[in-house]
Amino acid sequence: MNAIELARQAYAPSTASIRTPRSIEAQLVSEITSRLSKADASYSQRVSAVHDNRAMWTALAVDVADAENTLPQELRANIFYLAEFTEHHSQRYLRGEVGLDALIDVNRAIIRGLRASGGAT
Repeated sequence: MNAIELARQAYAPSTASIRTPRSIEAQLVSEITSRLSKADASYSQRVSAVHDNRAMWTALAVDVADAENTLPQELRANIFYLAEFTEHHSQRYLRGEVGLDALIDVNRAIIRGLRASGGAT
């Protein structure tokens, strides 16, 4: 590499994007939702996606239960409720009683909310 090319790279604008916490959350929920909704996934792949979805919702529940969380109380309560719903519905899915549509719908609603409030970059 010659000096001109080195200089061009050194002074070229950075292509790294600045990610917000909401955009990172939206990406995580999107990735898990994509895995939940893959029709061609094996049962073990779907169970793995359900496990990851439960872990994500458990982390969200812990976060909103923290007294120092600055989200509005009503939003915190709604997120905590959705975490409980997700846990219950996941257990029912694993017992073969229900499908994954409700979990996918909840996640998609969360993605829309995150993106509407500044989650997209």
